[in-house]
Amino acid sequence: MLKDKTVIVTGGAKGIGKAIALKFAEKGANIVLNYRSTVPEELVSEIEGKGVKCLLYKADVSDFNEAKALIDTAVSEFKTIDVLVNNAGIAKDNLLIRMSEDDFDSVIDINLKSVFNTVKCAGKIMLKQKSGSIINMSSVVGVSGNTGQANYAASKAGVIGFTKATAKELASRGITCNAIAPGFIETAMTEGLSDKVKEEAFLSIPLKRFGKPEEVAGLAVFLAENKYITGQVINIDGGMVM
Repeated sequence: MLKDKTVIVTGGAKGIGKAIALKFAEKGANIVLNYRSTVPEELVSEIEGKGVKCLLYKADVSDFNEAKALIDTAVSEFKTIDVLVNNAGIAKDNLLIRMSEDDFDSVIDINLKSVFNTVKCAGKIMLKQKSGSIINMSSVVGVSGNTGQANYAASKAGVIGFTKATAKELASRGITCNAIAPGFIETAMTEGLSDKVKEEAFLSIPLKRFGKPEEVAGLAVFLAENKYITGQVINIDGGMVM
C-alpha cells in the first residue's frame, strides 16, 4: 500500500525518526528526511539501499517559513505528500520553579508549533489530493504528566489536542490524523538516564523492558496503511499508562 508513496519524516536523523524512515522505506515509500543539526548522510545511503528515493532536507520546522519550504520542496520533488510524520522534538527538563522562560518556549516551539507548521502546509496538498495520513509524535508524558517536565508535558498534551481537532477537520477529505504516545524507548535519550531512574522506570512498566524504536516505527506504518483509524492517541509504553 505504501509503494512509491511519499513520506515526510521530521526529526528523522536518529532514534525513533530514523527507525520510522527505514520502516517506510522497507515498504517501498520514497522518503523526505528532515533534520536540523545532525547530518544523517549514512542513513540516506541506507534508505536508498532499499530501492527507494531519499531527499535530505535541513530545516528548523519550528519556523513556519522553513517548514513551508520543506513541504514545497517535497512536492516539487515527488509531486505528492502521502504521509507526514511529525517526529521533531526536544526535552529541556527542570522543576517548574527552576525552568527558564526560554526553556519553556523552545520546547513548545519545537514539539508543538512545528506540528502546526507542517500540518498547515502539507494539509493543503492532502486536501487537494483528497487523501493522506498525518502521524504526530506525542508521549505518555502528555497523557499523564511527569515531575520536572512541565514544558514537555504541555507540548505533548498540545499535540494530542491538535491531532484530535485536525482529524475532525480533515476527515471529510479522506485524510487521517493520529498521535503516537511512546513511553520509555531505547534511544540516546534513555541511554543517558541514570541507573536509578531506569530502575524506577522498569518498576512502572508491566512488560519490564523499554521499547525499541522499530516497534514505534511499526505502529507508524500501521496507522499510515489503515484508512479507518483517525483522531486516536495510541500509547506504546509496555503498559506503563493504562
